[in-house]
Amino acid sequence: MAQPASFDVTTGVDLQEVDNAINQAQKEIAQRYDFKGSKASIDFKRADNLITLVADSDFQMTALFDVVQTKLIKRGVPVKNLDIGELKNAGGDTVRREVKLKMELDPETAKKVAAAIKDAKLKKVQASIQGEQVRISGPSRDDLQEAIALLKSKDFGVQLQFGNYR
Repeated sequence: MAQPASFDVTTGVDLQEVDNAINQAQKEIAQRYDFKGSKASIDFKRADNLITLVADSDFQMTALFDVVQTKLIKRGVPVKNLDIGELKNAGGDTVRREVKLKMELDPETAKKVAAAIKDAKLKKVQASIQGEQVRISGPSRDDLQEAIALLKSKDFGVQLQFGNYR
């Protein structure tokens, strides 16, 4: 009997690309006239998967976030995987915004992915949630290709990655 084919559905971002994008954004902020003499800063905590933005005003925060977002897009980082926090007042008449990077599927999204596969009623294709990933298996690789196409056509709020294809 043939071994059933399978693949894993996960999410995440390349932290090195995020680091490169943040460095480019910091260089641009240092050069821009509208940020001269301001307290605008971008801090990337790699261990916490957290980007902290600090600016003097709401207007500057909008411009700062636009610069960061543009650099992330140019580096190929999926913007869907950004969990943008609220604008908070910080000390010294500044505002702060924290942007978390989604590195794994949360249980709710994993359930939505598994439900989408079950609702599609693909032949003998099954989805099982395994921690922060969803394993999709079936007897035919063609059926799995259909499952991938189905998942790519839907929006789950994060950029899905398909790996470990066997």
